[in-house]
Amino acid sequence: MALGPTISIPPKEAQAAIDNALEKVSKQLRELNHYIWSNPELAYEEHKAHDAICDFLESQGFTVTRHAYGVDTSFECISGTEGRLVNFNAEYDALPDIGHACGHNLIATSSIAAFLALSHLQKEYGVKGRIQLLGTPAEENGGGKAKLIDAGAYKGVDISLMSHGGPTNLAGLPSDGVAGVLMNARKELHVEYFGKNAHAGGNPWDGVNALDALVQAYNGISTLRQHILPDERIHGAFLDVPKVANVIPAYTKSYWQIRSPTLQGLNKLIAKSQIVDTRKGNVSYVAPTLHSMFAIPTPEGAFPHHPSFAASAGTDEAHEEAIFTGKGLALTGWDMLCDDGLFELAKAQWEGQLPAPAHK
Repeated sequence: MALGPTISIPPKEAQAAIDNALEKVSKQLRELNHYIWSNPELAYEEHKAHDAICDFLESQGFTVTRHAYGVDTSFECISGTEGRLVNFNAEYDALPDIGHACGHNLIATSSIAAFLALSHLQKEYGVKGRIQLLGTPAEENGGGKAKLIDAGAYKGVDISLMSHGGPTNLAGLPSDGVAGVLMNARKELHVEYFGKNAHAGGNPWDGVNALDALVQAYNGISTLRQHILPDERIHGAFLDVPKVANVIPAYTKSYWQIRSPTLQGLNKLIAKSQIVDTRKGNVSYVAPTLHSMFAIPTPEGAFPHHPSFAASAGTDEAHEEAIFTGKGLALTGWDMLCDDGLFELAKAQWEGQLPAPAHK
């Protein structure tokens, strides 16, 4: 439901107000970004990042809910008391061995900057609205947002915004960024195989080899890859395999990620791969969502999930791009609070893209 006309200010005035607000905390934002980048933490272990962000927000006068929604390394900070709810997602988990090679320190920085800037605008001009900064751990592995969705973290969210850093050629052409990225639907699958132990050199015929089952499944899925669509993906890892050769293994475990542009296509791909399904949530299915991309300076050939990108994500230049992006996110959120027509258009477009309800 529209809220009716709200105050209108010239874009340059809004931009100047945002610039002034973020300039006051520019040093602290750079220190926070560097701290997160310097202390990479894996899924659900982002305790240093969680505490540092919460401490910073509280130092700026905000009330923060730590360990929000039953997720130990999540947090929630809300500014405003009534009106539409604009959400910013802050990711801050890293990758094993290669640290912030996906630049989630920059995602956190841009969303924190956007939250601060939009909160300042809302208070400065007395505009109705609520702004939520949500700490979303375990993006790389663990489905943090899915757990937060199930716990109600996105209940009442009208618009969800975030941006991800990448190299200038992320979309295949030189670019400073992409306003909106079409994201694949993804499911994470943990698959276990149970067999029967036996002595591999003495009585192997009495055993049931769980490693053989895992290897055959992997080979079958690898063969399937030539028959899937160009924008679909199946990729996996062996998590638990035998450490000795003279025992027929009774247990193995694998981890898979399966991706497709649509939920319907994803479910078909799951059926083709014949892997047991665990359904995960997706923010774009519960609220209109914008996931943009911004470019940071990188060496030739650098790409996310490579050590060279981790180094680039920690530079001053990358930080400045994240702050600039945060300003853009804040202005987008401002439009969603102030422009009823634009908000209703975004909502209608989102509703038109949702999958039809399943028939019972």
